[in-house]
Amino acid sequence: MSPFYSDASRRFQDAFDTRRLADRFEGTIVRSAATDEDRAFIESRDFFFLATVDAEGWPQCSYKGGAPGLVRLLGPRELAFPSYDGNGMYLSMGNAAATGAVGMLFIDFEDPKRLRLQGRASIDLADPLRSQWPGAELVVRVAIERLWPNCPRYIHRYQRVEASAYVPDAAGAAPLPAWKTFEFVRDVLPVKDQSAVAAALAAGASGADEEA
Repeated sequence: MSPFYSDASRRFQDAFDTRRLADRFEGTIVRSAATDEDRAFIESRDFFFLATVDAEGWPQCSYKGGAPGLVRLLGPRELAFPSYDGNGMYLSMGNAAATGAVGMLFIDFEDPKRLRLQGRASIDLADPLRSQWPGAELVVRVAIERLWPNCPRYIHRYQRVEASAYVPDAAGAAPLPAWKTFEFVRDVLPVKDQSAVAAALAAGASGADEEA
């Protein structure tokens, strides 16, 4: 495991007289394995933020949403989560496959709490776990290197209104996103989407005719 604090972090700690405090936190709250409490919190979340980095050092940060249990602990030092259909750019997945370095942030906005995690990701296109998340294209496994709770004092309180309608159901089905019907992308969509888009456009034209 690499040192928790970089030289740059140490310089700021020294500038603001927090080196002793930082060392205390590292020695008391930073851990290399998830506790039962960590598991309960992580598996109760229906979203998280994923940070990745490419081979040139450029970061990506993305929001990942799904049903509660989106992320599952496979053991105290390993977790897994699905990657669902997106915009086809695969920036986060490409980074995870290329460098393996990932950061994950879990937040509760209603009862302010957050947990940060760092680990090494791996992706296997034939991962047998994929069937556990209907509709998933990929499964990302993360070997946990360290995780720790974060002070929640700056977390704004928000209330969950409703789940996204685009989260795949128990059979893996999900509505077609409207952007896939936009003219500028229709001719480059994956083959698997083309029939659904054609049907949606035909249904839209039919509805317009009926209204007319």
